[in-house]
Amino acid sequence: MPKRYNQPCPVAKSLEVLGDRWTLLVVRDLLRGTQRFQDLLTTLPGIAPNILSARLKLMEEHGLVVREFYSEHPPRAQYALSDKGRELGMVVGALAAWGGRHVHKQTKLVHAGAGTRSRSATTVRTAGKGCGART
Repeated sequence: MPKRYNQPCPVAKSLEVLGDRWTLLVVRDLLRGTQRFQDLLTTLPGIAPNILSARLKLMEEHGLVVREFYSEHPPRAQYALSDKGRELGMVVGALAAWGGRHVHKQTKLVHAGAGTRSRSATTVRTAGKGCGART
């Protein structure tokens, strides 16, 4: 259950949707494009399947994620960010830029399209690899 702050503030209200552990990391990984559930488990080491399922369900309820079934038997789904969810790219990019400057200084921010260093990157790379378990 998401934490309720009971404050009439856009930051507090946004955190009620996005403030759970793992949620912004799921957004980060979906910014790369459509992902299957199993792919997300791989790129988010340490997340339990039931937690990932709960986060995706909550994100879908808030219109951040679109779920599409690609197999009926057994039921298998893939997930993509909605337009509303893609807007969070600015938030994830700002957190990455701040974190690269103040918390994890060995991170190099790389612009996704150009491969050049960036202060407001859409892709975060460390030593040539993306964040999480991706290569």
